[in-house]
Amino acid sequence: MTLRAPQGTKAPTLYTEAQRARRDTSRWTIVQGILAPAQFLIFLVSLVLVLRFLTTGEGYAAATLSIVAKTGALYLIMITGAIWEKEVFGQYLFAPAFFWEDVFSFAVIALHTAYLWALWTDALTPNGLMILALAAYATYVVNAGQFLLKLRTARLQMQAAS
Repeated sequence: MTLRAPQGTKAPTLYTEAQRARRDTSRWTIVQGILAPAQFLIFLVSLVLVLRFLTTGEGYAAATLSIVAKTGALYLIMITGAIWEKEVFGQYLFAPAFFWEDVFSFAVIALHTAYLWALWTDALTPNGLMILALAAYATYVVNAGQFLLKLRTARLQMQAAS
């Protein structure tokens, strides 16, 4: 099922002309364009390492290091993304165009941060830590999907405007 604007109405655009111009000239757009695939690559490597540990019991240190690296990448992309959102939309977070993506990003950050806390405090067993990491990764995949859908929407709106 796809949601569409009623007949005779126009779907809201993701960016105004001024916002699009700010997006296209912002150095933070390039930063996000580099960090997003880098974070995804870190995620893929880490996912393999976590699953390896859970299935074989081997490689705990490598899996742990990879989760910490993934979390660092997540924090970095969230901080730079907030700066990008401020430049483009005039507010650091929860701009209407990206409201739900930002809301879900906080769930992703909360789970990754819970992992770091549990690691630091020995609150969970190694298996428990890896399960928590997988929960964090599942939310990350959903959130990444949200952003990919927004990117697709922006491209379709650009094509329609041309």
